[in-house]
Amino acid sequence: MKDISSTMLLVTLLALSLLHMSLVECQPTQNSSPPGVQPPLGTDNLSFPWSRLRLPRYIIPLHYHLLLHPNLTSLSFNGSVRIEIDVQNNTNWVVLHSKSLQIFKATILNQNLAHLSDQVLPVLHNPSHEQIGIFSPRVLSSGQKYFLHIEFGAELVEGFNGFYSSTYRTSTGETRTLASTHFEPTSARMAFPCFDEPNFKANFSVRIRRSPEHISLSNMPVVKTLEVNDSLLEDWFAVSVKMSTYLVAFVICDFRSVTATTSSGVQVSIYAAPGKWHQTHYALEVAVKMLDFYEEYFNIPYPLPKQDLIAIPDFQVGAMENWGLTTYRETSLLFDPLTSSVSDKLWVTMVIGHELAHQWFGNLVTMAWWNDIWLNEGFARYMEFISVEATYPELSVEEYMLHTCFLGIGLDSLNSSRPISSAAENPTEIEQMFDTVSYDKGACVLHMLRHFLTHDVFQRGIVRYLRKYSYKNAHNQDLWDSLTNTCSEEDFISGKHCYSGSQATKNAYLFAGEHLNLTAMMNTWTLQKGIPLVTVTRKGNRLLLRQDRFLRTVLPSDPLWPALQKGFLWHIPLTYKTDASSTIHRHLMTTYTDSVHIEEEVSWVKVNTDMTGYYVVHYEDNGWDEMTKLLRENHTALSYKDRTQLIHNAVQLVTAGHLPINKALDLIGYLPQETHTVPLLQGLGYLEAIYHVIEKRKESELTHNLGTYILRFFRAIVDRQTWSDSGSASERRLRSAVLSLACHLEDPRCLQLARQSFTDWLKSNGTLNLPTDVAETVYSVGAQDDHGWASLLHKYNISLSEALKHKILWALTCSRDTSKLERLLELGLEGKVIRSQDLSSLIVMVGSNRQGHHLAWNFVKKNWDTLVKKFQLGSSCIRHIIVGTTGQFSFPEELTEVQSFFESIKEQSSQLRATQVALDNMQKNVRWFQRNLETLRNWLHEQMK
Repeated sequence: MKDISSTMLLVTLLALSLLHMSLVECQPTQNSSPPGVQPPLGTDNLSFPWSRLRLPRYIIPLHYHLLLHPNLTSLSFNGSVRIEIDVQNNTNWVVLHSKSLQIFKATILNQNLAHLSDQVLPVLHNPSHEQIGIFSPRVLSSGQKYFLHIEFGAELVEGFNGFYSSTYRTSTGETRTLASTHFEPTSARMAFPCFDEPNFKANFSVRIRRSPEHISLSNMPVVKTLEVNDSLLEDWFAVSVKMSTYLVAFVICDFRSVTATTSSGVQVSIYAAPGKWHQTHYALEVAVKMLDFYEEYFNIPYPLPKQDLIAIPDFQVGAMENWGLTTYRETSLLFDPLTSSVSDKLWVTMVIGHELAHQWFGNLVTMAWWNDIWLNEGFARYMEFISVEATYPELSVEEYMLHTCFLGIGLDSLNSSRPISSAAENPTEIEQMFDTVSYDKGACVLHMLRHFLTHDVFQRGIVRYLRKYSYKNAHNQDLWDSLTNTCSEEDFISGKHCYSGSQATKNAYLFAGEHLNLTAMMNTWTLQKGIPLVTVTRKGNRLLLRQDRFLRTVLPSDPLWPALQKGFLWHIPLTYKTDASSTIHRHLMTTYTDSVHIEEEVSWVKVNTDMTGYYVVHYEDNGWDEMTKLLRENHTALSYKDRTQLIHNAVQLVTAGHLPINKALDLIGYLPQETHTVPLLQGLGYLEAIYHVIEKRKESELTHNLGTYILRFFRAIVDRQTWSDSGSASERRLRSAVLSLACHLEDPRCLQLARQSFTDWLKSNGTLNLPTDVAETVYSVGAQDDHGWASLLHKYNISLSEALKHKILWALTCSRDTSKLERLLELGLEGKVIRSQDLSSLIVMVGSNRQGHHLAWNFVKKNWDTLVKKFQLGSSCIRHIIVGTTGQFSFPEELTEVQSFFESIKEQSSQLRATQVALDNMQKNVRWFQRNLETLRNWLHEQMK
């Protein structure tokens, strides 16, 4: 019955849509006026009627009838939109969004499609707010519906937002053009005039004109195609479900596709440039599996008849969840078995899992405003782990969960962090909400909540949330109410399965025998920034607990410390284990100090079991010595997650000034006995991070000693690695990391094997496929001489595998020849050989090279205006460039120099949180070396004896 009823609804909507659209003029024109309509009224005596950034609430869009005609030769487009609006206050004005569009004509019609005025209506522009105001001489009456008709045109954007052009090169070298969209968060207004805010949900009826050699795609399937003339076709798409403007999408291209059907009948297609069609098959398998999984997990059918996934050659971010037409960077969707590594495979799987989770979290239920974007992104990031673990367990995705939380802690332990739910009003502020806090911290807070409530309670709660707010908008509080099963008095009286609002505070899950108010608890995690540090002290049979705000930039001895701690208090769901049993003990800590009872005879206590909680733990007195002893004598008494967390927390506590560096180095001394990839990579990554900063300080003796120590320390692990693609996903991930570092540290055997492999690859004229796990290492060694570097650049230029090109680009940036690094940066800025989408990563990669360290930063300063124009000020690319190029500066002079540059662009830098994050990071580095350099030097001296 479900399928039949949904089909009937679709047919009904389609019939209505065709009736309305037949009334819209077929061809938007610049000069024509409807019969009897006079030239436009003058605007001399009118002033813009609205002063706020957010649109007025008294006009509600109901249905957009949109016609677009892009010209891929002139790289421009014309269009018309007829918006059905519901007027809720008497007014003469309609205010909506428009950016960089030329408005040719605006008229307003009543419900009978009669013009309200015999003159074309005046249109006022407010560019600073990206709004237009349309004046009607006749009052629009409250309670009535009208049609707003606008004709417009613009150039296709040279960039990555709005309606923009992209190109690709065929295997024969021909360049072809396509047009695609990216609207999130505030760029739908660049493609058509609209009410471009997430809570103005409406239906969309889209028509697109195209040449016969192209296809057009949008959110819904094509229901018919009309021939406008011999060289022009018009595709009519089915009426969309009710959705926000940022989810509208359309693509005009000549791509090929593969198609399959889910168990519930949804048609899934993967589109890519014709020469890359053979790389689409894995994505198709993943997408079908994922949609089947989500339909079962959420217990809500996917509401559209199709889901298209398309790889766009020019794409700024990883992917975008447009409903029914998800768009991807090529590296996020295409998988080439010959050149894609196991890490590439996991990435593609996780990105598809993320975007398809959005079809429910974000699309079906949308945050009311961008301050709560974490309700979209935090959930989608967390569902990556749940979905991939369920559908592809062999990829060991759960091993990445800790790393996600560590990324969150990295930013959240700086004073420049922000609350998960933060104010954001203008487009630059909104763009910056798409950051580590929304994605990674959001996911980790949900991970903590899921373990706290139990998996079943969590799942039932989010299903309630999705059902209750389907096709609507929601706030933080709505999620907490759904998870605690509370609802309004009206719902309660109508027999819904939930508690009344007055009972909400009584309704509590029992956590360690305590009643809790979930809203009060979760507000401490979403409405205040930062992360707690739980300090643990053993006193007989009591475990004494204290919570503080964890900061890596300010020491407890600093005069600023009390002010930065004031008012911060979390409700922390503590867990701990002892050697007495396998029981996980639980306690909800809601005060600054607390204590729990433990058996006096236990020899160790490990707090934050499996790191399901989002907090750092410090063991006072001899607590860290106990942990070091446990790891050396019996490390398998703890799970791999607990071992990894101990390494991470110890390292962070060194940076924060709570633990001497030799204690952390002693703790990781057990690692030669370690057999699990995750703690090995955590310890290896720590030593590697120190090495990379020290080698840029021109400390040659210290750099040599640390490199020698790392190779000696991990000798057995390095020697165990094979130059192949054998083993589990976890083993292959370890191989890539270990051999990359060994060759970077100039291990003779590693260099010899890499050079031989590269020579064999060159002799084959690039036709030999290297093992994907080690290809990047082989290329980076081969790039050290002129012939190798030139050969790699040529291969980069002709390859149709984005996975291979990414590995080669990294290798090219490993050259020690600064003229080659400068050439790469210029190629990236030019945007032909190296696409502009890869420029931000390229700059950061050059900056990670000790020879390109200052080169990259100077490039950013010199080309700042160009970079902002390419990527937009608040974008993730600008953030990545700022934080990435300065992240390994560790001298006070470097900090001062960066501060001076930010001061010189104050009008822009003052709008960016990333500039303060970068300064915090550098301040942290400077203090780290001031405190730890001599201790590290002495500790290494002792180890080298």
